[in-house]
Amino acid sequence: MTNVFVATCDLAAQTRGRAVPASREGAVLRGGTGWVPADLGLTAFGTIAGNPFGSTGDLKLMPDPITRVDVPADGGMPGTRIYLADQTLPDGSPWECCPRAFLAGAVEELRALGVTPVATFEHEFTLAGLPATGPFSFDRYRAAEPFGSDLVDLLESNGFEPETWLPEYGADQHEITLAPSGAMTAADRAVLLRELVRDLARRRGLKASFAPLPHPDGSGNGVHIHLSFEGGALYDPARPGGLSELGAAFSAGILRHAAALTAVTAASPVSFLRLTPHRWSAGGVFLAERNREAMLRICPGGPATHNLEYRAADATANPWLALGVLLRAGLEGVRRGYPAPRVWPETVTEDELAGVPPLPKSQAEALDALAADDVVRGMFAPDLLTTYLSVKRAELAALDGLDDVQSCRRIADVH
Repeated sequence: MTNVFVATCDLAAQTRGRAVPASREGAVLRGGTGWVPADLGLTAFGTIAGNPFGSTGDLKLMPDPITRVDVPADGGMPGTRIYLADQTLPDGSPWECCPRAFLAGAVEELRALGVTPVATFEHEFTLAGLPATGPFSFDRYRAAEPFGSDLVDLLESNGFEPETWLPEYGADQHEITLAPSGAMTAADRAVLLRELVRDLARRRGLKASFAPLPHPDGSGNGVHIHLSFEGGALYDPARPGGLSELGAAFSAGILRHAAALTAVTAASPVSFLRLTPHRWSAGGVFLAERNREAMLRICPGGPATHNLEYRAADATANPWLALGVLLRAGLEGVRRGYPAPRVWPETVTEDELAGVPPLPKSQAEALDALAADDVVRGMFAPDLLTTYLSVKRAELAALDGLDDVQSCRRIADVH
């Protein structure tokens, strides 16, 4: 191992940080390494959007030892150890704009109600540089070797608990799923998994992209976020969809604030080209059993496996923020006693769903919904919200004048 990379995931879903020599690992674990508040304003394209911090202020990246990941030396590249970090003030106290702290706060609020959230992220991505193969085929599975086996080994060696590695439907598309875990662990793994996949692909002469839509006419790459609670608290077989009273109120919170939430969970200008009916992404704001057009799908099972699948997300979202807003929205549903939403059955027809609310048609519409939703806006520290809106609107402006094909290509270049 040559270096230690101390990292955060920013509002543009980019993993950024600082490397220190391996000999300094102990010191950086004790005292962190320097960071700058204005870094929060970095866009996916590397520019700094308007932000409240300017050139002033100092922060520290304080690594969390439990996030350690080791990437072995391979293909001429040195071994590297990665830690994810909290962004703190220089004295080590919390910084209210830290995305990881945002999720930690949501988890603690739920625990105060006696509920411990469990989650996992399903990631789809495309691998360029392989021969053309059929969807879901053994041919595609084998064509990705040795990348696929190396990826599973890398994830297992770092305790990520991979469950499935599979060839997917879209051209060159694959999917990796991990076992459910505590909410913070799930989001940390989501941040790291993207980097591990891209890094391994480079070392195998391939290019991995998590872009939500590589081409407007093609299949997109989603991130399905699965949510449940420890102890089977989401499950009640006597109620509609098998959702407990708690689970129904939690679902109602997500559905009521759906438009604002998508500004965080589907966080790029091309994300909303994917979130349309008949793409098996999210065709409307509704809760359903075993229906992959639903924004919120009930995945059936017993007390230990019954869960909610949020389908309006992709890898342009910061995992800490995406999971954090979902948990906080669900919590609002519980606290405010939102009425249980209708659970549409598996047999529901398209005509019957004609009246369900649509998702935002564009990122601009979603950002406006976020700015207008007092509940979701109130989840964020003011400077964090201001910077987030600024970053996302700057990314939107960067694509002015480009058609959908060009926009998809530009986003794919950075994700």
